[in-house]
Order: sequence, then structure tokens, then C-alpha cells
Amino acid sequence: MTDAPQRPAAPEAQRKPLSDAAKRALAEAEARRQAADATRTPLPKEINGRDGPEPVRYGDWEVGGIASDF
Repeated sequence: MTDAPQRPAAPEAQRKPLSDAAKRALAEAEARRQAADATRTPLPKEINGRDGPEPVRYGDWEVGGIASDF
């Protein structure tokens, strides 16, 4: 992974106008996100599990105070 500096977002006044195809693509992506959110079921309650976010999802695993990335 490189530590390249991130380009700052362009101010609204300097952005190029979106083409019709780009607008359609953004609308379709938003519709897919909404459809996925509508069908998503919450995770079941874990009994005696870890606190905080799922370690597998965020790439860290902590056991006995030692964190490892995988």
C-alpha cells in the first residue's frame, strides 16, 4: 500500500458537468443500494461474543491484547 497524498475534492464550481450516461449510472447505483438495504437482514445477536465491530470485516483480530492483521 502506498502513502500517496490524496487529492482534495474539487469545489462544486470547478467540477465538470456530468453527462447523461453518468447521471443514469449514479441513479442506477443508488437504486441498487436502496434495494440491497431493503432486503438486508440484521445480524443475529451474538451471545458471549466480542464487543465492537466485527474483527474479520475490519481486518484486525485481537486475542489476549495482541492485534494481528491478516
